[in-house]
Amino acid sequence: MNRIKTGIPGLDELIEGGFPVASSILLTGGPGSGKSIFCLEYLYKGANDYGEPGMYITLEEGPHNLWWNMQRFKWDLLPLERKNLLKIYKFEPEKSMKNNIEEQINKIVDKTKEMGAKRLVIDSITAFSFWVEDVTEIRYGVYKLVNELRKLNCTTILTSETSGRKNDMSRFGVEEFLVDGVIMLYFMPLHRALFVRKMRGTNQDKKVHPVVINDAGISVDSKEEIAWEALTD
Repeated sequence: MNRIKTGIPGLDELIEGGFPVASSILLTGGPGSGKSIFCLEYLYKGANDYGEPGMYITLEEGPHNLWWNMQRFKWDLLPLERKNLLKIYKFEPEKSMKNNIEEQINKIVDKTKEMGAKRLVIDSITAFSFWVEDVTEIRYGVYKLVNELRKLNCTTILTSETSGRKNDMSRFGVEEFLVDGVIMLYFMPLHRALFVRKMRGTNQDKKVHPVVINDAGISVDSKEEIAWEALTD
């Protein structure tokens, strides 16, 4: 199976070398667990280290905030933006799209095609509830989105905000069944941790591992383990 290196130190050792190419990965966690940093590093390392164009589509936070947040890390971003290797787009909610999630999905796919992105982040699919409240329609929307992106050979991370409890995988209870992989991030003082819950076509590591965030970005300690019981609800 062809794989794409995540660029997250310590993670690829847990998933047989990286994400399967053209797969969709659900990244879940509560506030402050490191989802945005994880996603931005995935795109930055892809562009900087492997020359793979990456796009961050935010449905919530503005691009200026994301660029500002990246300034704290030792990442040289401007040359990548100039070379069209790294882009951030904010999709503003439009009343005309209420109950028309398919139109929003088409916008995302069109932007991905336009850039020729090989890495994509959608932050977050929790915001799909703005366009449609019916969980059945949200399930259809996520299914259509991941399938259209797979046709473009684009490896996608979709974030989902949860309460942060250790058994919470998604907001709507359907996303984890539609994607190829699920990675769960935790921030429960004094612990930051990561658990690979699912990765199709992969004999993934089954342990919970410590996570560190510093001025180099986010990294996973693949050699150390955190007991499941330490992640208290």
